[in-house]
Amino acid sequence: MAASLTRSLISPLTSRTPAKPSRSDQAPQILLCARRRSCVSVRASTFGNNNSSDGAAVSSACNVLTQDSLPRRLTSAPVPNSGSGGSPLRVAYQGLCGAHSESAAQKAYPNCEPVPCDQFETAFEAVEGCSVDRAVLPIENSLGGSIHRNYDLLLRHRLHIVGEIKYAVRHCLLANQGVKVEHLKRVLSHPQALAQCEHTLTRLGLVREAVDDTAGAAKHVALKKLEDTGAVASSAAAEIYGLDILAEDIQDASLNVTRFLMLAREPIIAGTDRPFKTSIVFSLEEGPGILHKALAVFAERQINLTKIESRPMSWSSERFPGLDASGLQKCFHYLFYADFEASMASDDAKRALQDLEKLATSLRILGSYPADTTML
Repeated sequence: MAASLTRSLISPLTSRTPAKPSRSDQAPQILLCARRRSCVSVRASTFGNNNSSDGAAVSSACNVLTQDSLPRRLTSAPVPNSGSGGSPLRVAYQGLCGAHSESAAQKAYPNCEPVPCDQFETAFEAVEGCSVDRAVLPIENSLGGSIHRNYDLLLRHRLHIVGEIKYAVRHCLLANQGVKVEHLKRVLSHPQALAQCEHTLTRLGLVREAVDDTAGAAKHVALKKLEDTGAVASSAAAEIYGLDILAEDIQDASLNVTRFLMLAREPIIAGTDRPFKTSIVFSLEEGPGILHKALAVFAERQINLTKIESRPMSWSSERFPGLDASGLQKCFHYLFYADFEASMASDDAKRALQDLEKLATSLRILGSYPADTTML
């Protein structure tokens, strides 16, 4: 049973033929990287070409992983507190120096070496390729909602959730020195940050423009010396890129919390000595009451579901043979991502997943990990 619950997602959905066990089914193996490769490569600017005005100090401090710079795939045992040879853990995050994600990575792994990546997928591939030890990536925000891209990437890649961290995000309105609020016509930031500050930005009458990350917006405003454009970013980004803080805490609610997942190549051993969460993804046949029956396996055992997220499965004629244009209304089939408060070391959790497996056409455990119970 343990092997069947931890195997890779069954495919196609119409088949229950057991898949070949993945490495997570087997006893942990200690396989060291043949060598550590530098995985820093300056990212091409999201906003166009930048000249030498970047400044050597900022460029060297803010090198970014790109997908082209990743080494070949290697494997490594997880390292709890340090990287190879006792060096600090290398922890990937999405964005530039000064991004909120960098602060979250440092909160998750104090004394780590944060490694900026240009895209979420780059961070996944950096961990898989053994360029870094961990990744810390956002999965949901209390104001902006779920980060759907990372839900999809969890399914595409073979990483394991080994922890979570809740980080209180405090947004600032930044501009070049001497620029006043009344001078601004537009503001740049990540789409999530713009959504989290919607009321404030609307009140100020600013046109919102979405870019790849908050710190990148601050860097662009600084490098281009823009006088009619501000950025929504962190106070750390203001210090790094030499911008003034025109307003602090501009998010729409004082409690603006982003939940980040800590990802590794290998799962951790679940325990019962502290509160644990388990994250899974599953699919079901269509029919009345099927989802109700699936969720009831947790309610019957007093297991609290903290989140459920549905994502459409990619449609293909191979997966759904015989479906023509007249049947397109039936082409929406869903995956369900769920988090529940229990450890896979508990009998109740095991039995719940045993019953769920009987109903599900596919089931994959994404991770069983310590819950973040800290007060913000």
